Amino acid sequence: MELVERDAAMAVLDGMLAAAVAGKGRVAMVTGSVATGKTELLNTFAERVLDLNGLAITAVGSRAERNLPLGVFGQLLMDAPLVAEESRRAMDLLHEGAQSVPAGPDGAARLDPQIVHGLCTVLLELAQRYPLVIVVDDLDHADPASVLCLAYLARRVRFAPLLVVFSHSGHGRPDEPALELEALSRPPQGAHLTLATLTAEGVRQMAAGVLADDDAGRTAVRWHQLSGGNPLLVAGLIEDHRQILAEGGAPDDEPVAGGHYARAVVSCLHRADPRLARVARGAAILPGAGFLDQLIGVETAQIGQAVRALTAAGILHQGEFRHPVARDAVLAEIDGEERCELHRRAAVLAHHGGAPSRVVADQLLGAGRAEERWAVPVLEDAARWALREGRVDAAMRYLRLAWQACGDEQHRAKIMTTMLRAAWRINPGTSTGYLSELTAALRRGHLRGGDALALTKALLWDGRFTDARSVFEHLNDAGDDLDQEGLTELAIARPLLRSTYPSFFALLRQPAERPPVVSTVASSHRLEAASALATVLTRGPSEKIATAVARILHNSRLDEMSLDTVESALLALTYGGWSDQAASWCDLFVEEAVTRRAPSRLARLSAIRAEVSLRVGDLPAAVRHARLALEVMPPTSWGVAIGSVAAPMMIAATAMGRYDLVREQLDQPVPEEMFQTRYGLHYLQARGRYSMAIGQLHLALRDFEYCGELAGRWQLDTPGLVPWRVDAAEALLRLGRPDRAHKLVEEQLHRCGKENPRVQGMAMRLYAAAGELRHRPMFLRQAVELQTADEYEQARALVDLTGAFQALGEPRRSGMIAQRARALVEKIEAEPLLATLNPEPGGAEDARAQVVASPTPAATLSEAERRVAVLAADGYTNREISKKLYITISTVEQHLTRIYRKLNVTRRTDLPAHLVRDHIVTG
Repeated sequence: MELVERDAAMAVLDGMLAAAVAGKGRVAMVTGSVATGKTELLNTFAERVLDLNGLAITAVGSRAERNLPLGVFGQLLMDAPLVAEESRRAMDLLHEGAQSVPAGPDGAARLDPQIVHGLCTVLLELAQRYPLVIVVDDLDHADPASVLCLAYLARRVRFAPLLVVFSHSGHGRPDEPALELEALSRPPQGAHLTLATLTAEGVRQMAAGVLADDDAGRTAVRWHQLSGGNPLLVAGLIEDHRQILAEGGAPDDEPVAGGHYARAVVSCLHRADPRLARVARGAAILPGAGFLDQLIGVETAQIGQAVRALTAAGILHQGEFRHPVARDAVLAEIDGEERCELHRRAAVLAHHGGAPSRVVADQLLGAGRAEERWAVPVLEDAARWALREGRVDAAMRYLRLAWQACGDEQHRAKIMTTMLRAAWRINPGTSTGYLSELTAALRRGHLRGGDALALTKALLWDGRFTDARSVFEHLNDAGDDLDQEGLTELAIARPLLRSTYPSFFALLRQPAERPPVVSTVASSHRLEAASALATVLTRGPSEKIATAVARILHNSRLDEMSLDTVESALLALTYGGWSDQAASWCDLFVEEAVTRRAPSRLARLSAIRAEVSLRVGDLPAAVRHARLALEVMPPTSWGVAIGSVAAPMMIAATAMGRYDLVREQLDQPVPEEMFQTRYGLHYLQARGRYSMAIGQLHLALRDFEYCGELAGRWQLDTPGLVPWRVDAAEALLRLGRPDRAHKLVEEQLHRCGKENPRVQGMAMRLYAAAGELRHRPMFLRQAVELQTADEYEQARALVDLTGAFQALGEPRRSGMIAQRARALVEKIEAEPLLATLNPEPGGAEDARAQVVASPTPAATLSEAERRVAVLAADGYTNREISKKLYITISTVEQHLTRIYRKLNVTRRTDLPAHLVRDHIVTG
């Protein structure tokens, strides 16, 4: 390890060496935290002595040899270039001295002073022949007898060409001779050098050969934070960085702290005093020093000293490890059984000390058992907080241990129900492992009320309808025994079943005459949102519902229990025809799901966003959001709800001509039980649309009619859910059965009020197709005007309008509408529609018109002129414009004259098509 930021210390040692050479002996004491470079400094200095023709002899203290009398002093004598006679005398003295020191901490005091004098005289005589430097590293680990001799020697260096350099960590409890050495190393005869950890600039210098210049400064600052400037820890981080590069990786903004860093931390503790290592292990078990004295049996004062030493060494910061890797490395050093026992004791101490439930629960997890009576409630409370904070994985660990430790069957069932709910937030597919045991608990009478309904929800999602029916029967048998929570959950379940699993709605007993008291705001919102969705799907939308749903969404967040609320509210907006509002809200909640790292919620919200995108005609977005939903949560985890994500993808892909993507979805098996749910209606529509697109009209008609049969049976036959009559009418028209098609379209129009302009526009397009040719433009214009919120359906109406004008022999109008249709079709990537558009009539003349019409913006027109220009560009005659705008034909002509002049065109056919498109976007 290279020396960085040690020039000042080296300069002091060089000056002391010069004084020693001049016959003025000196004593230097180098101290510093563990692994701060004391050994490197002493070794480098010893090599410099040799370069200056001096003599350096070295020794190193070792904890393992601390009970070997005169072991360190013997190293010095064996390293010294003694003549044979001196060597024999020194060895005899060492042997005699070692034999005379009795065992025990006070044995060094019994060492014969004559032996001490004789040993030191050997080195003092050697210094008369050579300028001598004696280097003793890790003095705090030296045996007491050697320390006694070194103290004797240090007192006699003043008038000898001798420099004695010691090092120690400064965190131990030195004996009396060592304290004397500390005193002898003070000025003027000595120097006390304290090596600090590196600064951020020092870390940058160490890393200069590894990091690029642009990254060195930023990364060095982070490395300094992770290491506290400890050179050994910095070296570990550098090696981890090198390893990432060698493996072909590219380090990201957060530096890697890996195996080399972990080993460096452990190495620091192995070098340190055992008390420091013990405190570090205690801090790894229980962060913070509050209970460490009781946990590891060390006095509070000593713990404070050790924590300060570990902080100075760069291992701890504010009582905790600087990186989780460091803590894990220290924990790995503790024997498994000992570690579990320490965690158990830490849990007890933390609980009785009033620590938060999360702290206690983490200790119980570390112990792997929860035997105390208070453990299960603490684990449950920690799980509740973890769920509120979005830490679902942690909550599952707490709950699993609580379930294992709980001895009460009913309580165990409740804990498992909470685990079921938590698992749903990650992946509903993982909940299947709980269903059988919970169903058995229900039969034994251990599952009640809201917990039983949570089980029902999971069973229905998983397609286990037989088991779900038995749960409903059990709830009905419970009758008035349900508690308040159970009654509330039952009230919420009714509209949810009505909307999603309508075949089960009749199984729930009728609510009591007095509605249940909803005790929390969250439950109130869940009930209101579910009721709003059920109302939209059974009776249709209303402005009152839209206002209520917007209020609910404004006050909702994706916390522990709110996804049902958000999902119901978003679907109420979607099916109610407020897709633009649904899109904005959905995007906000998708962003929150990403932030909270809630994959199940992200997937389900993305599926809704795909449906919303489909209803506004954004086909690429519908495919993109559906793909995301299936990537975040695989098809096997969707259960019967697979139709909610597969359907919008298939419908959008069919409209885009991406039939391979549709076939990919159709090849995925779906549960048969899906067709007993709302999701099945969407799937039937999507499959029928694809069959119709590839010419399998009878199959398409069968799916549409079956969809209608189910919707009617379930009393969900509202235009906003699935407009199956429009699809069936289109299939019938292609099959050459216009009468039946006309009847279905009229029925659909009769069911559409002003709240369903999108479906009304779809029906109006088919009404035009089933009627007489001369009336088609009028109905298709109405369809275009009704479809301002759905670009795909508007494009279909425009394409049909283009064809109608062509069939009526009006190429000018046909060409103008075709321009507008083509721009819209290209935007939404509806390739099959694009293929149906004939080349624009008029050839070079129309091409010239497009060039002339494009440069001048419509913003130069007055509002009255813009309204006339829009209708004229859309192909309306002057008489038709006058009727629509309630102005005279003369006024229309005057407006057109000014419009032609402002836009630099000479006739109606030169008006740019984007006038109409801009009007739709801004109108």
